[in-house]
Amino acid sequence: MKKIYKFIMLALLAITVFATSGFTTSIKADQKDVTYDRIMKRGYIVLGTSPDYAPYEFQTTSNNKSKDVGMDISVAKDIADDLGVKLKIKNMDFDSLLVALQTGKVDMVLSGMNPSAARRKSVDFSDVYYKGGQSILINKKDAGIYKNKDSFKHKKIAAQTGSIQYNLAKKQIDGAKVSGIQKGADLILALQTNKVEGVVMEKPTAEAYAANNSGIKVIQGGFTLNNDETSTAVAMPKNSPVLRKKINTTISKIKAKNLLPQYLKEAGTYLKGNTVNTSMIHYWKYFAMGVGYTILISILGVIFGFITGTLLALLRLSDNKVLRGLSAAYVEFVRGTPLMVQLMFVYFGLGLFVNLPALTAGIIAVSLNSGAYVAEVIRGGINSVDDGQREAAESLGLNKRDRMRFVIMPQALKNIWPALGNEFISLIKESSIVSIIGVTDLIYQLKIVQSDTYRGVAPIVVAMILYFVMTFSLSRLLKFYERKFNNG
Repeated sequence: MKKIYKFIMLALLAITVFATSGFTTSIKADQKDVTYDRIMKRGYIVLGTSPDYAPYEFQTTSNNKSKDVGMDISVAKDIADDLGVKLKIKNMDFDSLLVALQTGKVDMVLSGMNPSAARRKSVDFSDVYYKGGQSILINKKDAGIYKNKDSFKHKKIAAQTGSIQYNLAKKQIDGAKVSGIQKGADLILALQTNKVEGVVMEKPTAEAYAANNSGIKVIQGGFTLNNDETSTAVAMPKNSPVLRKKINTTISKIKAKNLLPQYLKEAGTYLKGNTVNTSMIHYWKYFAMGVGYTILISILGVIFGFITGTLLALLRLSDNKVLRGLSAAYVEFVRGTPLMVQLMFVYFGLGLFVNLPALTAGIIAVSLNSGAYVAEVIRGGINSVDDGQREAAESLGLNKRDRMRFVIMPQALKNIWPALGNEFISLIKESSIVSIIGVTDLIYQLKIVQSDTYRGVAPIVVAMILYFVMTFSLSRLLKFYERKFNNG
């Protein structure tokens, strides 16, 4: 058994090393601009962004449909127009954007991204198209306490995960406890609920939040900044000389025509429109779409998870040592790693070979994860059936397959139904993790509504109620069938 485990782990390691090294080598060996050629061949360019960073990128409602707007989106449209291709936008968490770029999920990233030296090691950057500054948001009631970064020594402060602001806070605020939070709306919520004393944010974004929230105020950061830490540029895959040249040409045109002030003004108009009606009823379509995707992922996750779990359970109970060992290794490996890591491996890791859509990757990851837990539940149920039942079925002349099908499994299912139901209920809640790769489930829509309305708590309350309705309804349905099993 130990040899089998060792073999499985070595195989997984070899696959990972091969995938990573092979991808890197192919890029270095090929001097042609693969990304540009791919864009021109298919007729569209894919933009990766995190739409929670007004006025750079955020979402608004137009004709009852959500759309991405902001300065970066306008720049991206100009780039697509100059290339003569369509623009497709893929939304995801900020700290997943560069991974998406490296694995070919997106062709460029515009998301208020600073071209730092560390990032330049992994991706290429265009010329700088915008220069801002770094500010700190505080609650207005604390205006007399905090003046700049030096006021936050040994205080709690937050910034977006993976951002320049996070690194600045860590390096330049002595003794501060810095929290990394993914979404801008969550940063503001942490500030308003006094979880942190300040939020480090790029100046235009900080001013946008302050303009739409009377309880917070912008103060000068006072950080020591190099050129990269005040600049914003377009990120693209390594070794993209043609694409970089084309994008730089567009940036030069934007600067020559002085279009950025116009784009920022348009973004401000959208921001004001978002705050005209911030009632949750106004955003019911967002939540309805989120519920729809959550239910879809959960149903498919339950079906494929149950099939996978049943197969794994039967393999673990088989007489074949190799199959039993493989099944055991799979179950232990999946149960020993976080679902988020599995999701990112399916979406980004397998993306080196197969370009899976985010929704498909989410369903696969959730199903495979659930299958490992269902396998143990079913295996326990099968083992709980009394040996006398097997012996009686055998004495009646039933073969092994028929014994399992007609005698053991029906009794096992009756025994494990409550535990199986708990797994299905948990699946609804755990499916929320797919939002990190841009699947528009309920959690994703919650974040969008927070960003659009600048309201932190109300969207959370709505999401909690909707999750409760889904899980409670499923719980009632499972109990109904449990009573039928018991009465039968």
